[in-house]
Amino acid sequence: MRFAGKTVVITGAASGIGKASCLLFASEGATVIAADIDEKGGTELAATSNGKIHFKRTDVCKPEEIKALMDFAAEKTGGIDVVFNNAGAGGDRAPIEEIDPEGWDRTMDLLLRSVAMGVRYAVPHMIGREGAAIVNTASIAGLGAGYSPTAYAVAKCGVIHLTKVGATDLAKHNIRMNAICPGFIQTNIFSASLDVPDEMRAAANEVIFEISNHTQPVKRGGKPEDIANMVAFLASKEAGFITGAHFVVDGGITTGQPHSWNPEAPGIFDALENFVSANNA
Repeated sequence: MRFAGKTVVITGAASGIGKASCLLFASEGATVIAADIDEKGGTELAATSNGKIHFKRTDVCKPEEIKALMDFAAEKTGGIDVVFNNAGAGGDRAPIEEIDPEGWDRTMDLLLRSVAMGVRYAVPHMIGREGAAIVNTASIAGLGAGYSPTAYAVAKCGVIHLTKVGATDLAKHNIRMNAICPGFIQTNIFSASLDVPDEMRAAANEVIFEISNHTQPVKRGGKPEDIANMVAFLASKEAGFITGAHFVVDGGITTGQPHSWNPEAPGIFDALENFVSANNA
């Protein structure tokens, strides 16, 4: 019961990583304020929680709704102890030479500004709370190219740096802030980004999940619970000496080239050896 008596605010809470995190924090004693634009999913989540999870519809692209969320949480429980800025989607998929200003701005508002404003409007309710902590969802896409569309990657890189510099701002308030960088996790973000019809989304997610089994050293796809467990650790007193950092939870996909863990994957040295052998034959 690491979070008994604590108030935890989680955005993007109606599904995937957010939902798994709500359930984990609630199971460990927290009162959870779950926020999402998905009213049906959020309401159903709250209804099954025996009063531990309270849903408030929130569009994180609207700063006034983020402020209303944080004020609601504080008024309901007396303050905020943990914030998990998690809401997001794939954003505009256009390459940099084609993206329009509106698509760029929508992506940044959803994935980066929402995190900044989540911190901005939560902190006044967190000052003086022992063990106060903020966790932000970044991504391995913020660490290098090839994991996502360009705008998404830039926004997530911004989340990582915001976490680092923002942690120094918050140190005077004894509030820690860290980020988590998920790899390929079984959520709706990929199928939603590709505009897969709702009736096909579950099957599409299974296909993506199966593909991810072969793209990383850990021989299984990532699950929302894998991320929720790290979020809970970073928010707990066990992580009390950690701030301004980002943590990769990706099954090892960013450790190196596929041939380093998969002997059947082609690598540059294999290609060179084959070339030399062929020419010496």
